Amino acid sequence: MASPALQRRRPAFAAALATLAITAGMAAAPAQAVDKIKYIALGDSYAAGQGAGPYLDTCYRSDNAYSELADVDKTVQLVVNAACSGKTTWDVVNTQLRQLNKSTELVTITAGGNNIGFGDIINYCGVVLAQLPPASECGSALGRAQIQLQSGQLKSDLLAMIQSVRAAAPNAKIVVTGYPYLLDPIPAGMTDPAAQFIYTATDLANRLDETIDAAAKDADGAAAGDPKVQYVDVRAAFLGHGALSPDPWINLGPAPDGFHPNAAGYQAYFAALSSSGVYSAP
Repeated sequence: MASPALQRRRPAFAAALATLAITAGMAAAPAQAVDKIKYIALGDSYAAGQGAGPYLDTCYRSDNAYSELADVDKTVQLVVNAACSGKTTWDVVNTQLRQLNKSTELVTITAGGNNIGFGDIINYCGVVLAQLPPASECGSALGRAQIQLQSGQLKSDLLAMIQSVRAAAPNAKIVVTGYPYLLDPIPAGMTDPAAQFIYTATDLANRLDETIDAAAKDADGAAAGDPKVQYVDVRAAFLGHGALSPDPWINLGPAPDGFHPNAAGYQAYFAALSSSGVYSAP
């Protein structure tokens, strides 16, 4: 029979072994990985990051794009920024949806501006800002944009794009963004050519964003259930920071960067998306 002293040590020794085993087990267990939202960005130059450089490829994708800024967030994993400069809603459907699948959890899209030829309007009509007469193509560019907006064609194309994204990524939350004012709105009643162009650009931006918002609402209403389609407006975020302002978030000048957000502008896009809960875990 063991001595009384040995009998007293056995329970203490067993307790010590148990404590050691628990401690070792805790040390060996891997840290719990945080499940990040699998995120894919689609769209045109405003989604690619054009204007903020440096560029990664001929699509003018930049590490300063709002999607790349979101990738720093602990809740988001950017799988790919598939956006590319110059693309329309049809291009998004035909060339970018291959990146989506059932595991995709978040899709952001900035598209529609190229459908109405906003770049042509800036190129052909924007010369009035430099006190030069607009090219003859200016009227044609404006006319084409008006047709897209008034006929309902743009809304139809946006709705088809959103529905195609839903089909390709059935489990994803879909977020469509608007576009900022490229030039800050000015008071009514001014008659000089530059003011007239700013009025036209402001009206087109408003109608473009209203159409994107309406398409998102229609797509959301047509959905059988979650996930929802969300629209994020960035016009208010950019107010006071147009291309001619003292603190511009829109580049002024020739292609490729002209009339695209700079790095501060993409920070504003990211902030608008973040404050709308886009990058928050469900």
